[in-house]
Amino acid sequence: MLQERYQLAYKLYPYERSADQDQDTPVRHPVVVLGGGPIGVATALDLGRQGIPVLVLDDHEGVGMGSRAICFAKRALEIADRYGCGKPMLDKGVVWNLGKVFHKEEKVFEFNLLPEEGHEFPAFINLQQPYFEQFMIERVRDLQKDGVPIEIRGGNRVDSVTVKDDHIVLEIMTPEGPYKLEADWLIGCDGASSPLRNMLGYDFTGKVFQDSFLIADIRMKADFPTERWFWFEPTHGSGASTLLHKQPDDIWRVDFQIGWDVDRKEEMKEENIRRRLDAFLGDSVQYDMVWSSIYTFQCKRMEQFRHGRVIFAGDAAHQVSPFGARGANSGMQDVDNLGWKLGMVIKGQAPETLLDSYNTERIHGADENILNSTRSTDFITPKSDVSKVLRNAVLQLSKDYEFARPLVNSGRLSLPCTYDGSPLNSADALGGPARTRPGSPCPDAPLGDTFLLPMLGNEFTLLTINADAPDTLEESGVQVKRVALSASDDKTGALKERYLGDNDSAVYLIRPDQHVAARRPSFDETHFRAAIRRATGQE
Repeated sequence: MLQERYQLAYKLYPYERSADQDQDTPVRHPVVVLGGGPIGVATALDLGRQGIPVLVLDDHEGVGMGSRAICFAKRALEIADRYGCGKPMLDKGVVWNLGKVFHKEEKVFEFNLLPEEGHEFPAFINLQQPYFEQFMIERVRDLQKDGVPIEIRGGNRVDSVTVKDDHIVLEIMTPEGPYKLEADWLIGCDGASSPLRNMLGYDFTGKVFQDSFLIADIRMKADFPTERWFWFEPTHGSGASTLLHKQPDDIWRVDFQIGWDVDRKEEMKEENIRRRLDAFLGDSVQYDMVWSSIYTFQCKRMEQFRHGRVIFAGDAAHQVSPFGARGANSGMQDVDNLGWKLGMVIKGQAPETLLDSYNTERIHGADENILNSTRSTDFITPKSDVSKVLRNAVLQLSKDYEFARPLVNSGRLSLPCTYDGSPLNSADALGGPARTRPGSPCPDAPLGDTFLLPMLGNEFTLLTINADAPDTLEESGVQVKRVALSASDDKTGALKERYLGDNDSAVYLIRPDQHVAARRPSFDETHFRAAIRRATGQE
């Protein structure tokens, strides 16, 4: 059973007594991360690979039980690949790009999330969250062997946090009793219920949608293709809507919309879950129950993600409805945004005010996710007879008319955020493709036997296409390397389409999180030096 597999993997970092517990005076750590889930471990990977000592505290001792998040988007995989664990995730995951939408039993239309070629990673993979976490923890173990300063302490529950002017004091409980330590910086990655957020009394406000969804993960052999299938008003009667996804190990995820006024205890009884599954799959289909849960749509966020030396990321900072796969995927983008900025601040390469841009940019991302998630929820769960009639009319029109299909919303799926209006961006003087304007995440492109994104790496990069520039550039303590490409490298035309457009040449300043900070048709030293200072919060 998958439950047994997860149980075996659960204690990946069992409690061990640390030297900090034997000190009379609390030990000071540069960075403490609270929470050992995917976002907390990703934060440790990002900072540790920069040579910054980071300590992860988790009240558990390993990966969580149950599938939980299963849809991981291209951008999250690209980020994980820079940390060194994207390929194992891709190898294990179920790749899918195609989705189908049904009304009752009739297929309304289908869509392809990544119709263009020339990307190393697919639009999505389905992979149970414990696997996602485990691959990252295994990467931590590999880096630890090479001396990378990452430590994970399981069985360490933070009971109290006191914020001082230049550090934070934490009181921690372990199986052997309490101890204290200090942190220059504290990163809260402890989930939607965030004990840290509650201890410090920060607001977490938003909207709770009055509907419930039952998740059932089952093991079965089935002929369903590797696609995302969504039914509005399925005729099998097991819910107002139903969603089907394939996962690794012959596991299938089924979501049933079961309404607000339900007895959750009754609904969670195995015989009642099986009743719904049998109605959906048919009596002849054999399956084993693996995991189940009931969840409610919620769209919430903190007013601010940064509070001095305490910073929040992932579900601790914001929460969205599961449809659209925006939870863990947006959390990975939080880490991608925060890691390089905090690293530069700790190393003295940027002022602390650079961290304010994390707050600005990721609140922009959270609001974008909340907006899309709210629209998805409103479409999936109409709140009046009139809105339901309108919803069903859109579904019927979309069968035959292309214009209606973008209006169908079975969960707008996660896309990387573009930071339009960010104070770190320079004005655009290229007039090139909109998808690579300043603030945008760099799209991948094939370059012979490799791809563009791995070439950009994890540092500031000057990407030149058919343009001259220095091989290195140093400005205000920031080192910038050059990646030089020409038309001869672009065998498929993807590089021109995605980065040049109608221009013959281009120069891009790329941030360590592979977002565009500036672009020009040619290298202008004065402009790009100013762009580096702006991108690092120095002007």
